[in-house]
Amino acid sequence: MNEKPLHISELFNQFHRDVYHFALYFTNNKQDAEDITQETFLKAMKNLHQLKDPQKVKTWILSIARFTAVDWIRKQKLRRLFTITASTVTHEEDMNSRRVIGEENWKDLQQALLKLKPHYRSVIIMRGLNELSVKETAEALQCSEGKVRVDFHRAIQELKKDDSLKERWESYE
Repeated sequence: MNEKPLHISELFNQFHRDVYHFALYFTNNKQDAEDITQETFLKAMKNLHQLKDPQKVKTWILSIARFTAVDWIRKQKLRRLFTITASTVTHEEDMNSRRVIGEENWKDLQQALLKLKPHYRSVIIMRGLNELSVKETAEALQCSEGKVRVDFHRAIQELKKDDSLKERWESYE
């Protein structure tokens, strides 16, 4: 069998609509779908050498899109929880009101973080706030990637139990 090598530009031209539509249906947001599509093809480009069966390239790319979309949604939930926003304040209200609401959210988050074990707090800050990868977090904390995954999950579960953040979690789930 003499197959020609796959090029990412060809794959993009052939499958970008499929990936975009998947992401759009998954998120119901055009901007997020565009970002997920871009991220999917970046991951595909980096991992093209891992494709074992070129006949299954479409399912391979859609699989990458699925994992990328799931990760994207998780990040968005965390970003919304951790981001200091004043979304309840209209543009007509003064900046002092915005600052007070932002400070209140910040205090709630800080108090919840301080209740966590130091290691959990570090994992949440690195993964949730600084958006480091599992690998980067593991290297920084000098532990295994598996430990980072487990501890991140456990830390999130602890944060979900915190009364000051409970309402915000429920509104994002």
